[in-house]
Amino acid sequence: MAVVSSLLDRLKPISGLLQIFLTTPCSLCGTASSQGLCVSCQNQIRRCRLSSNRVASPLPVLAWGAYQGPLRQAISTLKYQQKPSIAEFLGTELSTLWFQGKQRPPVVVPIPLHPERLQQRGFNQAELIARRFCRATGLRHCPDGLVRIRATTAQHSLNAIQRRQNLEGAFRLAMEIPAQASVLLLDDIYTSGATAQAAAAVFSHHGIQVVGVAVVARAIAST
Repeated sequence: MAVVSSLLDRLKPISGLLQIFLTTPCSLCGTASSQGLCVSCQNQIRRCRLSSNRVASPLPVLAWGAYQGPLRQAISTLKYQQKPSIAEFLGTELSTLWFQGKQRPPVVVPIPLHPERLQQRGFNQAELIARRFCRATGLRHCPDGLVRIRATTAQHSLNAIQRRQNLEGAFRLAMEIPAQASVLLLDDIYTSGATAQAAAAVFSHHGIQVVGVAVVARAIAST
């Protein structure tokens, strides 16, 4: 026992050194963490989870949380402070809502960014979330299913009518998807639904069924 105890004592400095190398700052608060987000920030984000995750019309929406508080901060940090590791956590959480019935599994198509914005940001947050979502659910990820062919004004600055007009002709089918396949769109935020509906219209035009849109956060109207 004395030999084992002595060996463990000798390994303690090495163990501490390894711990330093295996931890990274939390993407939100900077606390040392073995993951992209520390446990405290993960729990704060989980408090934003909606008790009712489904919205029926006009396009079925599967939404994990409310676009407010810590979840809103996490999405903003992911997109505008280049913290793609947050997408891993959000995609995993979103995957917990998915359950497969007897219907044919859909192909998951993330809402694309325009090439100019993609170049500026360096990544498409919807694609990163979709990648993790599909890894957890086993659904097929089709990141090139849709392409954004027209740069559009930021949707948050427009009213409902302007949002629909802003997205007219913004998307195009980028690769052949079998007509018998169904599509599940995926995005980070759902507000008016204009983006998802514009994307769904492209698939419908080609005879491809869109079963709905899965989103990390849904905007909740203030009361």
